Amino acid sequence: MVSNGSEDPRAPPVGLTAYGERTRFGVWDLDAVLLPHNYVDMVVTSGGTPVLLPSVPAAACAVDALDALVITGGPDVDPKSLRGRPAPRTDTPRAARDAAEFAILRRALNRGIPVLGVCRGLQVLNVALGGSLIQHLPEVVGHDGHNPSPGVFGRTAVTLDPGGRIGAAIGVSIDAPCHHHQAVDRLADGLMVTGRAADGTIEAVELGGHRFVVGVQWHPEQDGKDLRLFAALIAACS
Repeated sequence: MVSNGSEDPRAPPVGLTAYGERTRFGVWDLDAVLLPHNYVDMVVTSGGTPVLLPSVPAAACAVDALDALVITGGPDVDPKSLRGRPAPRTDTPRAARDAAEFAILRRALNRGIPVLGVCRGLQVLNVALGGSLIQHLPEVVGHDGHNPSPGVFGRTAVTLDPGGRIGAAIGVSIDAPCHHHQAVDRLADGLMVTGRAADGTIEAVELGGHRFVVGVQWHPEQDGKDLRLFAALIAACS
């Protein structure tokens, strides 16, 4: 078991990109910076110190103080970033979050720190490097298994390349929690596919030439007993 980073002064600071959403809590109804607590728990339990990064481009400056970065899940990437038009089921664009995460990711790649992209985070990585996305996956694979219903995680069997960083961390396969209706279409230059679902959907990618820049289409933060991927991110900080 990896040590708990909450009491370890050597625990590496890990940036977590946050949502910017209209939110109600207590007597308030206002715009807020927020993030599901599971991400924070996974970083702490894996030995890191979580640092929330708001959806503003200026947050990229904070990357200089980080040892690792997690691009978290969330709504669809704006189709304008893909030079395309929204499909009927595309989420309302969050242009501010897209701009912030592209800037944060560029800074992290330039610094060479470890990066983990989760679900939307994999898609941000692919788009930022010049790739494209399938706007509505069920139209391609013929089923809704990757996103059975809003707010309900499905399960996807993923086969992994044992020679990749993700496969080295968690093995040759995983039954993964998933919730997405978009996926990688054209793979960006420099990215390598290291995991797929049975229907061919790209589920894991890695960026060549970097010690640890990976993306997974599933949600590893949803399984608090499986620290392997977050632990690998923390280990890559050494």
